[in-house]
Amino acid sequence: MSSIQHRKSKLKQFYKWRLSYLYDLLRELVNREMKLLYKRSVLGVAWMLLNPLLQLAVFSFVFRFVLSVNIPQYTSFAFSGLLVWTWFNTSLFQATGVIISNRPLIRQPGFPNAILPVVTVTTGLIHFILALPILVIFLLIDGVQLQPVIILLPILQALQFSVTISLAYILAGLNVIFRDTQHTIGVLLQLFFYLTPIFYEITNVPKNYQFFYYLNPMVHLVTAYRAVLIKGTPPDWIALLVMALVTAVFLPIGLQIFRWQSDRFVEEL
Repeated sequence: MSSIQHRKSKLKQFYKWRLSYLYDLLRELVNREMKLLYKRSVLGVAWMLLNPLLQLAVFSFVFRFVLSVNIPQYTSFAFSGLLVWTWFNTSLFQATGVIISNRPLIRQPGFPNAILPVVTVTTGLIHFILALPILVIFLLIDGVQLQPVIILLPILQALQFSVTISLAYILAGLNVIFRDTQHTIGVLLQLFFYLTPIFYEITNVPKNYQFFYYLNPMVHLVTAYRAVLIKGTPPDWIALLVMALVTAVFLPIGLQIFRWQSDRFVEEL
């Protein structure tokens, strides 16, 4: 019995050490990614906000003064959607090419390749969190009163993180073998940008097409963020629960596909 307990103790210590090692490695790689992104940059992290702010300016002009879309608190409405989409879009696109762009690390024996897509999505999460104060300013300007349901925000972030990383694993593995994957995903993300209610309401979509819209997970996430931040109401828990269950199935599948492909990474690179 003492021998079994000794083995369990050793195993527990190993897993504890392994988790500590992966956490420290993730932190260092994210720090490296942030430094590389803004090395010798005058504006620094502000560049991350520049694109959504410019898009917001265009949308506000077009849909307020040209097409006259009647959406209350439109600035907050559009900017919240843009921030959620930017995290998803940037993380997924960069994660697709993360193996190819990290050849030196991949060629190191024993390096945990599976951490690289996590680094990319985590970096996107940090950018999202840094942009939240700007969104809060827009909310206050639009007269939105933040409600206690805002404490649900970490749940939405965790769900979006899981959805993004499950797709990132599949695409990162495929891109090493099929180099057109990153170019293809760039086109598809541009398409899904317009098929996601970022600058318009989902209710504006004809009912015959709404079923296909709801197959897009970003529709539910964007709607949930707006419910919590702008409307001050709980999100649609049934839709989020379905998303969580689907993600719980696809995340291990995506990771397994990534691991199958990882045996060929060094050879292909």
